[in-house]
Amino acid sequence: MRIGLIAMSGIRAYDEELLRLGLTLPGFVERSKTVASLPSLGLLTLAGMTPKEHEITYIEVDDIRTMRTLPNGFDLVGISSYTAQMEEGYELAQRYRALGVKTVLGGPHVSCVPEEAARYADAVVIGEGESSWPAVLHDRAAGNMQTFYGVRDGDLDFNDAPMPAYELLDISKYNRLTVQTSRGCPHHCEFCASSVILAQKYKQKPLGKVLAELDKILTLWDRPFIEFADDNAIVDLNYWRALMPELRKRNIRWFAETDISVSRGDELLSQMRASGCAQVLIGLESPLEADLDGVEMNNNWKMGQWTNYREAIRKIQSHGIAVNGCFVLGMDTQGPDIFNAVLEFAMDTELYDVQITIQTPFPGTPLHERLEREGRLLEKDLWKRCTLFDITYQPKRMSIEELARGFRELGVKLYSDELTNWRRSTFKKRWRDRIHAERALP
Repeated sequence: MRIGLIAMSGIRAYDEELLRLGLTLPGFVERSKTVASLPSLGLLTLAGMTPKEHEITYIEVDDIRTMRTLPNGFDLVGISSYTAQMEEGYELAQRYRALGVKTVLGGPHVSCVPEEAARYADAVVIGEGESSWPAVLHDRAAGNMQTFYGVRDGDLDFNDAPMPAYELLDISKYNRLTVQTSRGCPHHCEFCASSVILAQKYKQKPLGKVLAELDKILTLWDRPFIEFADDNAIVDLNYWRALMPELRKRNIRWFAETDISVSRGDELLSQMRASGCAQVLIGLESPLEADLDGVEMNNNWKMGQWTNYREAIRKIQSHGIAVNGCFVLGMDTQGPDIFNAVLEFAMDTELYDVQITIQTPFPGTPLHERLEREGRLLEKDLWKRCTLFDITYQPKRMSIEELARGFRELGVKLYSDELTNWRRSTFKKRWRDRIHAERALP
């Protein structure tokens, strides 16, 4: 069979004023643009486990948008997308079906609303795609595809994780490639719509498989920048202590999403820096303790970490590892004073990067279920506005306009050239000063 795998990308905010500001404030959506430019690791993984008798074509949706006609000649098209791009994904699936091409949809969004997705495609993969892909291929070849494959509470054995087909990529299009060392997260935050939706347990990929993936990338790119596509990467310290020397040997620079506990020891941070860690992204959520109460639903872990926030950020950055601190605006405990609180916290801690987002009730999350029960969702199934920059619900302690205006004004201040340059130059200066001081020691 000829199989087309199409990766959806390109988040577009719908707030017109925010769009206008974004034209002059590149940092406003910098992290989201980075994420949107990453290849689809999920689709590359499915391609890697596809038997060699099939012919695979990997396509970014941005390339399709510039074409007059759809790439065609496929026996099967697989489309993977997140919530904000799902409407375009549905439309694309329908266009292929009109051409007589069988289509299958997958990803976190359709795993949460499979009946909705089934209206637009021949088949829907629920949960971890690796578990269902062989059956999809078998049934398509036999001409009897099912409507649904998989379950949300499946438990894929990561010991059997396939090698992603990185060779399908035009490497010149990317400034970083993704490798996954784990899936899931030991924490359970109310708003989280990441792989916890697909993986019910936190699981680690065998070290040998991760190293094999890195070595494959190195045959395609001499000195790659790797983004570890984990929701919470540095949890198992023994695992990472074994991985980091291997990263250093391979001369790899890397980025990871983790939690504030990564600051727990100077030895760990020194190892991270020596192994090529350039930046960590940490979900701080709020600079105010009261806002964190109940955000993490297992044992209120994030609230318990709040007293350590400032010292942890300074400690991580003192090792030359930039921190991208992420904040969620519009939580029920937050009033209009939250915007100045975030600004003051970012300046006080000298965060290298700051990411601000609007609280977003993605389908399948406890947040979406709660706001739906409370009748606070602005419009049912308004998926295209789940961009992290648009408001899809009624805030509790401020109006919709106060949240939108406060978000825009905070962005203008945070991402101004003056403040951005100050944050980054301060980080670099402090790291240089530390290096010089260490070299001066007897």
